[in-house]
Amino acid sequence: MPGDPMELLSRWLEEAGASGNPEPTAMTLSTVGPDGQPSSRIVLLKQISQGTLVFFTNYNSRKGREIAVNIRVAANFFWPELERQVRIEGTVKRIGDDESGRYFRSRPFESQISAWASPQSERIPDRGFLERAYERFRKKFERAEEVPRPAHWGGYAMIPSRIEFWRGRSARLHDRIEYLRVNDRWVMARLAP
Repeated sequence: MPGDPMELLSRWLEEAGASGNPEPTAMTLSTVGPDGQPSSRIVLLKQISQGTLVFFTNYNSRKGREIAVNIRVAANFFWPELERQVRIEGTVKRIGDDESGRYFRSRPFESQISAWASPQSERIPDRGFLERAYERFRKKFERAEEVPRPAHWGGYAMIPSRIEFWRGRSARLHDRIEYLRVNDRWVMARLAP
């Protein structure tokens, strides 16, 4: 096992992609609202950068509002075809506007327009509301050299403090390896299944 769990996570992500998994970077992200109620959803990991996991979203979404109140989050990857799971706990912070802008510009035009059109997590009257908003922003930006990134959309970096790697084994004697961040270094331990 490597001393840095991010090395192992990167390797497992590569192996999940090579296994034919259609969304190897899909991770369940759990946040906690101001009322203490946990909430989970799937987001896509876009990069591992300087020991953090980077994902992008609407800052005004439910997850964004919950992160604004409580920066403690959990994430989970599950690749059943490999009998592997990774559980991560830590905190999140917004990444810089420049990095968010670079990623936004790399997205397809349709995805850029959707970021403008969707008031993510808000109640809307019907599907037509979204379609009209999408069309309005498509027309607004169709001749633009570049679609600007909305101020309400950007990236977060998750800073792990605990990472657990689970690998399925016969007789349910699974492998569980835990990494804990202690004083800026990783401490590894084996857990009973």
